[in-house]
Amino acid sequence: MVGAGPVGSAVAQQLAGDGQDVVVVTRTGTGPQVDGVRRVAGDASDVDALLAAAPEAAAIYNCANPAYHRWTQDWPPLATAMLDYAERTGAVLAICSNLYGYGPVDGPMSEALPLATTGTKGRVRAQMWLDAKAAHDAGRIRATEVRGSDYICASESSLIGSSRVVPRILAGKSVSLIGSVTTEHSWTAPADAARLLVAAAADERGWGRAWHVPSNAPRTQRQVVDDLADTAGVPHVKVSSMPPALLKVLGVFSPTIRELAETSYQRDRPFVVDDSAARVTFSLEPTPWPDILSEIIEEYRRGN
Repeated sequence: MVGAGPVGSAVAQQLAGDGQDVVVVTRTGTGPQVDGVRRVAGDASDVDALLAAAPEAAAIYNCANPAYHRWTQDWPPLATAMLDYAERTGAVLAICSNLYGYGPVDGPMSEALPLATTGTKGRVRAQMWLDAKAAHDAGRIRATEVRGSDYICASESSLIGSSRVVPRILAGKSVSLIGSVTTEHSWTAPADAARLLVAAAADERGWGRAWHVPSNAPRTQRQVVDDLADTAGVPHVKVSSMPPALLKVLGVFSPTIRELAETSYQRDRPFVVDDSAARVTFSLEPTPWPDILSEIIEEYRRGN
């Protein structure tokens, strides 16, 4: 396992709960502190470091999350090292990915869509899968990829579950969000991405193709904010879209915000996932929407 963000941690906990031995590799040695999980500090872009951490494995889960503005520099060596690890050990390569590779589309996104993006970050993610799929088709490895939409969770990696949004809702203060607040958008729970990743890695039906994570019915950003307020039992707050001019100014100081311009279509037009294939094949359903919202509110009320 490489990475200990929301999805990586959920994968590690699920596997450990199933009685499996888990090795989590991150640069700093972080990860869930639960029985069955061994945390290792190492450079995951070095296949020898991965082999030293775990000389053998049933599967290697790519749940890494490089800094948003460094994808072009950091992703290729990470992906190559994990592909090499899978080839040397025979481990299934299970990649946690996103929907960037499709680029702007009309209508719900299914796995049958071509990876036709012209964006830099989307091309990086698409090439990772194309390389893994080529190795799979050549019989060198077994590989699968799981693609989720924007995560809905209590984390700074979440557009709407971050500390700049939820505490303001709880305090009755207005919220300014990035992109349209009235456009339908699919939201993916990290735990659901983890469940699909584990299922696809363990089942030969999952190999050699990508799968979309079962997610709840799309909701606009305004609806999500209202839902969070209702869950918390507080009044609705004013919800607005951050002016493009302000985003441009903020981008001068924040490389992450600056990079968001490339994927503005994801927030300014409908961004809806078709997850029917994974639901039917693996009999998976998304975590109930009220449960997702309750967990977010509870996290912040506990002090996150």
